[in-house]
Amino acid sequence: MAKGTVCWAGTAILFSWVTGAYAWQSAGPLAPPRERPTSETPSPANLRVDSSLVLIPVHVTSLQGGPITNLTKEDFALFQDGVRQDITHFAQDDAPVSAGVLLDTSGSMKNKMARASAAAAAFFESASPQDEFFLVEFNSRPKLKVPFTREWSQIIEEIAHAKASGFTALLDAVYLAAAEMKHAKNSRKALIILSDGGDNFSRRSLRQLRSTLVESDLQVYVLGVYDSDYSVRHPSEERRGPSLLDEVALDTGGRDFPVGEIAELHEIGVQLSRDLRNQYVLGYSPRIEANGKYHQVKLTVLPKEHGQIHAYYRRGYYAPEQ
Repeated sequence: MAKGTVCWAGTAILFSWVTGAYAWQSAGPLAPPRERPTSETPSPANLRVDSSLVLIPVHVTSLQGGPITNLTKEDFALFQDGVRQDITHFAQDDAPVSAGVLLDTSGSMKNKMARASAAAAAFFESASPQDEFFLVEFNSRPKLKVPFTREWSQIIEEIAHAKASGFTALLDAVYLAAAEMKHAKNSRKALIILSDGGDNFSRRSLRQLRSTLVESDLQVYVLGVYDSDYSVRHPSEERRGPSLLDEVALDTGGRDFPVGEIAELHEIGVQLSRDLRNQYVLGYSPRIEANGKYHQVKLTVLPKEHGQIHAYYRRGYYAPEQ
């Protein structure tokens, strides 16, 4: 990594924001409320350093899913390749989002389109005026239906009128969305998948997708529209759908929000919006050679006296190449 560069170790989730490092793990109890970071803690957008800097966005929640917003730098321990790192930069960030919405319109979604449409509408209720979104629909192949826009009504209307048919090329849709994200105006980026997860037509493999996501600055969140009972009558790819989407989300530091009763959708939309915006950003300056190698990141929240919590961040990143 060249001197003076800033490396965002993954974000996205597929829903990464800035190239940040995310992963999932349980951490210890919380600390009592403390003072928020002051002017001594620079905003991620204004960080200027004289050495290589890795920035790691982290979302922290209680076991019930509520955001934890009163932590300080001392509450975190961060390791790269097993070696503890000094956290030199710390901030709490609430920034606008550039997000791609991926809607599954394959045949397996015929009886789930109403829930998918309602889930999308609930999410957009909590969107910020500075957020921007695009829409990719996918069945046998993915299609960009609405390019980046802040007029979210276009996306809601398109989803409401979408028809389900054909096979499912979920992994290919993620690749298309990752390419479209290159046009994003905001530094925080994410993908939001509305699907039952049953892929049976993609040319890409899950292994290829994971490699792409590790190298990208995307974090993936899922609004999982699942059947209540995956019996043997369902094809094997549909039965594995929930676990596939859950794996992809957690790998990138995102989460899977199963869409159940319509009455629950408003709260799901609020939780997803919080996840996208309320994040800590930790920065450290490791010794990294410009060799393109993968570096593993592990982060823990140090044990406190207020119960168990979850920390979501990406598990690693690739060093730049010369």
